[in-house]
Amino acid sequence: MIVVQTPLRISLFGGGTDFPDFFRQHGGVVLSSAIDKYIYVIVKERFDEQIRISYTITEIVNSVEDVKHELIREALKLTGIEHGVEIATMGDIPAGTGLGSSSTVTVGALQAFHAYCHQTISTEDLAGKACEIEVNILKKPIGFQDQYIASFGGLRFFEFNQDGSVSHQAVVINPEIVNELNQHLMLLYTGVTRKAETILAEQKNNIHNNLSTLTKLKEMACDARVALTKGRLDAIGYLLDESWELKKSLAPGICNGELGKIYATAQKAGALGGKVTGAGGGGYLLLYCPLNKKDKVRSALYQLKELPFHLEASGSRVIFNSR
Repeated sequence: MIVVQTPLRISLFGGGTDFPDFFRQHGGVVLSSAIDKYIYVIVKERFDEQIRISYTITEIVNSVEDVKHELIREALKLTGIEHGVEIATMGDIPAGTGLGSSSTVTVGALQAFHAYCHQTISTEDLAGKACEIEVNILKKPIGFQDQYIASFGGLRFFEFNQDGSVSHQAVVINPEIVNELNQHLMLLYTGVTRKAETILAEQKNNIHNNLSTLTKLKEMACDARVALTKGRLDAIGYLLDESWELKKSLAPGICNGELGKIYATAQKAGALGGKVTGAGGGGYLLLYCPLNKKDKVRSALYQLKELPFHLEASGSRVIFNSR
């Protein structure tokens, strides 16, 4: 049996500039972090030649081609596993909440299947293969950031280059500053799950109309990186607010009236800034709050369930292997 633990993520700055349609022409940058909430992929040998997959439903099929879970199907095909396995996925949060769960599943499945086949895979190749599945094979209207942060973990600054290569650096800050940042950040569940692909497709199709906005989002990612390294944490809150105002213009579905009211309530209670995670449209609201304002924000948004979390240093990893 193989068990792989892969972290979910919060995308802080630069989201949208990791779309190939943008960075192949202009280059993109993203600042994001893994968090200590995970998706687990379990793989074990089956007693017969069938493939059994358990997630929100259970599939039992005779052929890889018959697998309906497209991310699992393509990961099986890419690693050459054709039959005789049982696969289960489970997560700490529901899908469709903006924490990168789809790409986390892809990364986790690829790592689990490689381990099942007694193969090692580098972190770079793991991220690249996940992008190959989601963007090139399945033609998902998404960027590259989720696959890379799920693979590498940590608080990282990614550069998506015009030649298709990806550069990455850990954002090195004092552990005390990391702890303080953890205390300032809040995740609140809006209660809305959504199909991110619809919003992302709109955003992708609007890239040519949003070049100046995307360029500003790149600049903010760079500014935020500098602010973190210098320990200017409140600047992160203000930059999140400015970035969110820009991001809302990228596609109509990113922010609806109800989300706008929730965000305004958070700011009135003392949050310096924030954003709806992932593609927007629902899921989790990420907020940066002064420590003396957090309880007031919680009270103002009492109807939303808070998800306690910390930034996670590790990326996808095998945590059990009995093969």
